[in-house]
Amino acid sequence: MALRSLAIRKAIGLGKSVGLGLRGLQTVTLPDLPYDYSALEPAISGEIMQLHHQKHHQAYVTNYNKAVEQLFQALNKVDTSTVVQLQGAIKFNGGGHVNHSIFWKNLAPVHEGGGEPPHSSLGWAIDTHFGSLEALIQKMSAEGAALQGSGWVWLGLDTEFKRLVVETTANQDPLVTKAPTLVPLLGIDVWEHAYYLQYKNVKPDYLKNIWNVMNWKYASDVYQKECP
Repeated sequence: MALRSLAIRKAIGLGKSVGLGLRGLQTVTLPDLPYDYSALEPAISGEIMQLHHQKHHQAYVTNYNKAVEQLFQALNKVDTSTVVQLQGAIKFNGGGHVNHSIFWKNLAPVHEGGGEPPHSSLGWAIDTHFGSLEALIQKMSAEGAALQGSGWVWLGLDTEFKRLVVETTANQDPLVTKAPTLVPLLGIDVWEHAYYLQYKNVKPDYLKNIWNVMNWKYASDVYQKECP
């Protein structure tokens, strides 16, 4: 999967390089969190954060690397059927790694600025495209709550038209799968593993409280790099 955005490239932890003739692909590693597991409480419990990071994200990393190594072997053998068969696993697990690597940076403890609204050019852009920050939050929360099954709700930047968009993606599809010009600024994981231990089946409460630890500084930094 081509990663067109600098923001996405920097979000991914790249590990060892595996050679394939004159070509090479890289495996990935689980990134460290920039805060303690309990630092986002009470919005997100430490138990959820630890399981989400150590178990779920680690599984995407492990399974992606396994699929990539199998792909190398299949390409070396010119085993076309296996190459095609592996595409689903690479997309799903690679997308899970991409999305979660961004998600951890989208969050910050309250004492480190989590929940503080954007005051930079991103704040002006939000007012222009959505009317207010409150309107954007309501829109993203509503679309996340309405998403059937597992997936993500995103605030993205369309770099072609220089406008902000709200999109949802299914399963672990990254935002770029909607359009190659979309750069993720904020992504909210609405898989049950992101909230169920704490919020049970009341997903709207999770979507309400996560804004208290949203890292708008990260989103603003990405926006300013793409729209200097």
